[in-house]
Amino acid sequence: MAVQAETAPVRHSGIAQCDGVYASVLSPAAPALAVSARAYWLNQSLIQWPDMPATPGDRFYLYASENAGLTLHAGEHVRGADQRIPLHITAQVEVPSDTQARFRFIAGGKILRHALSRAELRKLLTQQVLLVQESEAGEVRQYTGLQIAGVLDDLYQAADEQFLGADTPVRKASASRQSGTTSFHLWAPVAQHVAVCIYPNGQRKASSIFNMQPDPQTGIWHGDTGKNLGGQYYRYLVKVYVPGKGIVRNLVTDPYSVSLNTDSGRSYIANLQNARLKPDGWDRQDRPDRVRQPTDMAVYELHVRDFSINDASVRPAYRGKFMAFTEKQSDGMRHLEALSKAGITDIHLLPVFDIASVPEKGCITPHIKGGADSETQQAIITRFADRDCFNWGYDPLHYNAPEGSYASSAENGAQRILEFRNMVMALHRHNLRVGMDVVYNHTMFSGQHPKSVLDRIVPGYYYRLNSEGKIEESTCQPCGNTATENRMMGKLMRDSVRMWAREYKIDSFRFDLMGHQPRAVMENIRRMLRNDNGREIQLIGEGWNFGEVANDARFVQATQLSLYGSGIGTFSDRARDAIRGASPGDDAASIVRNQGYINGMVDAPNDLSVTPSRQEQSRTADMVRVGLAGSLRDYRMQTADGQLLALHEMNYNGQPAGYAQSPTEVVNYVENHDNQTLFDINVFRLPVETSHEDRARTQILGLGLTAFSQGIAYFHAGSELLRSKSLDGNSFNSGDWFNRIDWRGRDNYFGNGLPPAEGNARYYPLMRPLLRNPLIKPRLADIAMSRDAFLDLLRIRNSTPLFHLNDAAEVQQRLHFYNTGPDQNPAVIAAHLDGTGLAENPFPVLMYFINVSQHAQTLVIPEQQRLRYQLHPVHMQSHAGDPRIAAEARYLSEHGTFILPARSVVCFVRTD
Repeated sequence: MAVQAETAPVRHSGIAQCDGVYASVLSPAAPALAVSARAYWLNQSLIQWPDMPATPGDRFYLYASENAGLTLHAGEHVRGADQRIPLHITAQVEVPSDTQARFRFIAGGKILRHALSRAELRKLLTQQVLLVQESEAGEVRQYTGLQIAGVLDDLYQAADEQFLGADTPVRKASASRQSGTTSFHLWAPVAQHVAVCIYPNGQRKASSIFNMQPDPQTGIWHGDTGKNLGGQYYRYLVKVYVPGKGIVRNLVTDPYSVSLNTDSGRSYIANLQNARLKPDGWDRQDRPDRVRQPTDMAVYELHVRDFSINDASVRPAYRGKFMAFTEKQSDGMRHLEALSKAGITDIHLLPVFDIASVPEKGCITPHIKGGADSETQQAIITRFADRDCFNWGYDPLHYNAPEGSYASSAENGAQRILEFRNMVMALHRHNLRVGMDVVYNHTMFSGQHPKSVLDRIVPGYYYRLNSEGKIEESTCQPCGNTATENRMMGKLMRDSVRMWAREYKIDSFRFDLMGHQPRAVMENIRRMLRNDNGREIQLIGEGWNFGEVANDARFVQATQLSLYGSGIGTFSDRARDAIRGASPGDDAASIVRNQGYINGMVDAPNDLSVTPSRQEQSRTADMVRVGLAGSLRDYRMQTADGQLLALHEMNYNGQPAGYAQSPTEVVNYVENHDNQTLFDINVFRLPVETSHEDRARTQILGLGLTAFSQGIAYFHAGSELLRSKSLDGNSFNSGDWFNRIDWRGRDNYFGNGLPPAEGNARYYPLMRPLLRNPLIKPRLADIAMSRDAFLDLLRIRNSTPLFHLNDAAEVQQRLHFYNTGPDQNPAVIAAHLDGTGLAENPFPVLMYFINVSQHAQTLVIPEQQRLRYQLHPVHMQSHAGDPRIAAEARYLSEHGTFILPARSVVCFVRTD
């Protein structure tokens, strides 16, 4: 229900507030007043105060002050209160079951009830409120603030389906004058007053200020300006009580901003359906229709700036920008075109929403130089890290607006919208779908920080709080964890994802740290996207289980195990860890010692490793097979111990190895933006004397295992080019220097100096001799071979649906592993794929092999004797990436013998 505001603009001196500081304290709280919030306002009538010792005869009250004038001291009477509301202890059984489920993480304490009406409660929530335990004499024993998410969600349920943001009419390109009016809608249920400031552009002072009016049913403040203000800018003035600060007037942007000016100081007024904000042909474009089921996806993860900042074939003004993707003849776009034709379906962009960490004007690109193992490069990068033009972008500021540093002009709010759409359309023209990496689990800033948005409008609501009322930071220190279990934060995430899909034609989403989201919210998003778009929009994400929500402590999480049956994909670490080797430890020795399946554990030990037993090698091979079988919970195979087990019966670090109901729920990968690149981790773990050729072949082993695994295939940009970050283990803020890609394959950028000291310095003594070792840095021929071999893998995967089956029963029926059990040769994975009766499948049977040994291997499979096999046609092409396969790989039918070159991925097809 919308309540119309008075529309006459305020012309008095109040307009000066629109150009003032970001926050003004109007009535400070008592400086000595504790601000912890240890009590939970569960719903409209109930409050729980955990672990509160009670003395017989004690009484409980809510004290309130409209101007934050409360003063409390133990043993004294409360002073400065406008209201005192009595509370009565009630029984736990009177708490509704859904409320008990939501707050199940609260430990014990008293349940308190008040008798306020809805109108009284709404008024009370706009004030300073403290919960006080008093003696019979009225003296304070203890007191606390209250966490308000529960009561706000219960009181303002009607807000869930309402429009938020600036609503302005479409301005038609042919119209000679504007028509309609602009209105504003802000959820600010605890605010005492809200006004909207209007600015003619991103720099000039405010031209007007409009008061807004609250809707008592939704908590949404509305203001109708009486004018069409499209193309102008705005901010809100929110008068609100901030715990520990007092009554504050915050000058703040809109959480639902669709665009902004430079450095996100003002929100831009726009209707995204406006023809002036659409590139020519936007509404008529043909979207790629190559993904009929999630397992058809072959994803290429790419950072917008990395894509073109190092590409001299891109005009200078477009380098590092959205518009670089429109340069059809650039080296980067030629490379993406080749990937698309070979089988990559989706380009997943690292965060492209508005981020807080990169200056959108005047960012610095420092001049770097130094030797292969020098500390000079990292020292320069570190010095300028917070002022340069690079960051991965996992530090959200506004979720619904494109990032300004990727636009040719951050000052013009229309420009970033237009250029983002140009990028999407350019990728679609190359038959590439566009995915977004989204980060709804935290924001960069909270509280009263100048770049905090949510917390300066509804303090204490949008973030997940601990038992003291402090913001949890498990996902990113010092970022604040958002609480999507709270109704309006869940709505913001849901509205945001739907907006990107609807207005920017985004085809799929990758959720950062998705395990911090409720499964129910994720499933609701999936359902709404399908309804909105008339087709499936794929959702994948990191289903890690950790932090304050771990093990479903607060809600059923969107984690690997909890998403069983949801159709939402999670990254699988099962095969990843087996392939690369266990995660790095705290010391330099462990990062070398922990060899993985492809980088030496079978028969190429390095100086620090100890060759594992044959049974341990076979168990690692089994875990690789888990990945190849899609980490399916109920897929059965023979293990190294000789048992026939379902994958969930196999142990992975205390968890079931298999966890997915169907292959659609698994994302297979061996490298992404996190941690060392595959090339770099192989540098640590392969023997130092490993040849150039074998380093490239080891890279292809990892990529081949990803390409041939059932489920969604996920690749890191540049992996096929042996991409190195000079051994950097976390390059999120390491500048362009350590994140470069050369699409021509002239350099992989290994040996560009020691990486930034933070997180890497303990490895410096180990890194120095590696970085300057000429045997490690690849030659042009090695990079070219790796690139071409990767294209071959994509072509093979794309040649048949057998590599991306969509149903668990079908995987069980069609995929069978040979060379298993206690007598296996652990160096070789041998898999049989039966294509009988499968639609659009040119091959009745496939056999593929991964030989990780540094020596050729011969494998006899009696069940395959006296049949007709030949190498997959892709291997036989004159330009095949690894010519050894055509020259050396053989099938001898008499005994069912397969001969496999060293360190090779080989696919045979049956011809009878």
